Amino acid sequence: MATPLTLALRQLAAGDFGALAARFEPAGFDVSLPAAGIVTIKLTHHASHATRASVLVSVGVHGDETGPIDMLAQLLDALSHQPSKLAVDLMVCVGNIDAIAAGQRFIDADLNRMFRPRRGALATTAEAARADAIIDATAGFFDGAGRVRWHLDLHTAIRPSSYPTFAVVPDLIADEPKTALAGWLGQAAIGAIIMNPQSAGTYSYHSAEHHGAAAATVELGQVGALGQNDLSLFAGAASALDDLLRGVAASSVKEPPHVFRVAQEIIKLSDGFSMAFGRDTHNFTALAAGAVIATDGATVYRVGAAQELVVFPNPEVRVGLRAALMVMRVS
Repeated sequence: MATPLTLALRQLAAGDFGALAARFEPAGFDVSLPAAGIVTIKLTHHASHATRASVLVSVGVHGDETGPIDMLAQLLDALSHQPSKLAVDLMVCVGNIDAIAAGQRFIDADLNRMFRPRRGALATTAEAARADAIIDATAGFFDGAGRVRWHLDLHTAIRPSSYPTFAVVPDLIADEPKTALAGWLGQAAIGAIIMNPQSAGTYSYHSAEHHGAAAATVELGQVGALGQNDLSLFAGAASALDDLLRGVAASSVKEPPHVFRVAQEIIKLSDGFSMAFGRDTHNFTALAAGAVIATDGATVYRVGAAQELVVFPNPEVRVGLRAALMVMRVS
């Protein structure tokens, strides 16, 4: 069922954490607002933060991906009325507040390509400045944190998918936290995991690479209007996230996610870039060995010697950015 535009939802979408602070601070938590739309909630005078997990949850990195905002607003509102149940040090980041308010994906450029040292012509965009603020707040949150570090960057996909929920996980995560993350994704009913060997400038890859977080970009359903998302479609993710924040032991996974590896990245080299399939192509659509994926002037992208599946096809990205991932199933 669609969720109404509750006060909690309106506040989270605007990055307003005043009500949360008023509930957590009297319960013995340090609440900090390091930047607009970002809050950290840590237990005051905790004997050893080294034993307390640090969990970063981000939503709204793309302003039109509102489902996770709907979900998180309900979850945080309920938790804030039982503040003693928060079992982790928590950071919540509402990514692109201005784009959320405008009801569009971004203001000047894709925020989830800004978590990189070189931004070229995009260095003066609104999203570049916002990424800098988020990077600084993230560093402050994880500075001095214990060994257990999480970052769940919650998104929704632009197009339909053979896997309605899936995640992209940086392959550089150490084995133990990677296993724990995969277990949580299974508990959250995530259907597929793509192991990503290199950064595309995403927030989750940044936190994994620079702060050792077990991080994932988690895709939950499709783009929808704020307050009009059917949250029953990702009830598993909501339940698993609530358990994580409350320190509830993970339940058994009925069906582990299928695991894919990246076979190749399709980079848009010029404005002449053209994909060989229609705009209605679903994520995880299979292409036969040798099939043309895209053409870009003299460059022709083809599937390799075995079948590959296309994910995130988007010919509208800026020149120089990734226009698609081609993946292969490994388990």
